[in-house]
Amino acid sequence: MSDLRTHAEEIVSQFSDHLDLTVDEVEERLDNLVNEYRVPVDEARRSVTNSYLDEAGMERDDLGRGGSQEVTLGDIDADEQWVDVTVKLVDLWEPRSDAISQVGLVGDESGTMKFVAFTTSDLPELEEGKSYKLSNVVTDEYQGNFSVKLNRTTTITELDEEVEVGDDSSEAEGALVDIQSGSGLIKRCPEEDCTRVLQNGRCSEHGNVEGEFDLRIKGVLDDGAEVHEVIFGRETTEELTGVTLDEAKQRAMDALDTTVVAEDMRADVLGRYYRVRGPTFGRYLLVDEFEQLSAPAAADASALLSDARSI
Repeated sequence: MSDLRTHAEEIVSQFSDHLDLTVDEVEERLDNLVNEYRVPVDEARRSVTNSYLDEAGMERDDLGRGGSQEVTLGDIDADEQWVDVTVKLVDLWEPRSDAISQVGLVGDESGTMKFVAFTTSDLPELEEGKSYKLSNVVTDEYQGNFSVKLNRTTTITELDEEVEVGDDSSEAEGALVDIQSGSGLIKRCPEEDCTRVLQNGRCSEHGNVEGEFDLRIKGVLDDGAEVHEVIFGRETTEELTGVTLDEAKQRAMDALDTTVVAEDMRADVLGRYYRVRGPTFGRYLLVDEFEQLSAPAAADASALLSDARSI
């Protein structure tokens, strides 16, 4: 059975209670996008699914399970797949939008992954440290990073037995030799489950929007033998620099320029030596915890900075 045929069957299954579709016609639409217009398979499936959602007057959360199967988090490697997972709630984060009821980190033996539950789904709240069987969640992907979204069709079963969570963290250390563009005081898209950083007030997915302020540092650690790209989120950026989000906004307001925040941070932390730890997504290590180390010899540190500036 072809890959497109499998996708077509799953789409037909999802809409079986709402539209009179055949596998052949859905496969033909997918085949036209993939082979005629060279659209990637995942994007083609999303496009076809969206067109049927519009035709049926449905929201995405109204879709059926469409072949949901039990997987580990480490097995998830495709967008918009309906799956069941057995996980432990590792960490809860503060939602950035009223549309999100809960957001955080779940884990199983294969590692950890972000999860999101939406307010409109009206689901019972999960508790940190407890284990659950989450049936009928949908996978999501952004820039190679996967997450799972709970929706109104998701069923939540609390488990008596605790799920063991594997450690997928990485560790790196070195001199912080560069702070990349997109650091400091930034604005993110406020749309539901979108964390994209705005470029000139525009989200690549949702267009021109009124963004929400956030802090981050995209940096480069160099130990003299290997280079690591790292991202400090808001909490770790505040801890690293001693500058809170409110203070950063005030600095930008006083200067009428948001770039002063990154410049201040660069002056405070560049050239210092750190050990960092956290999960790796794509080419970046996302810093969950860090410590400042004793700096290497001044000559070595100077050489690292000189090399970084020449890149």
